[in-house]
Amino acid sequence: MGNRLNGFGACSAEVKKACPVEMTLHIIGGKWKGIIIDILSQKPVRFNELKRFIPGITQRMLTLQLRELEADGVVKRNVENTVPKKVEYSLTELGEKLSPIIASMRIWGNEYMRKNERK
Repeated sequence: MGNRLNGFGACSAEVKKACPVEMTLHIIGGKWKGIIIDILSQKPVRFNELKRFIPGITQRMLTLQLRELEADGVVKRNVENTVPKKVEYSLTELGEKLSPIIASMRIWGNEYMRKNERK
């Protein structure tokens, strides 16, 4: 964790209050991360099952997004030494704290989409 802080710890006094918001957006930003977190908030999921839940995501992109979320301490990868090897992804304790944020974003997004469909 922390390998993607890229200067967020050195916020100027003027933007100190906005830094945590920007950091959160940096962590969950990207086309698929919110969806991945939303799915994993329901239950631990295996890679191919997760891929089926997200139409349009490539295997490479899902791998990249999961690795970034894992590096940021949001997702954990659980490997069972069985034959065949079983790998499940789940949210860490830190990741679980994002669940209500993602749920609020879903509600806001639904309202926004409904409002703008009428235009």
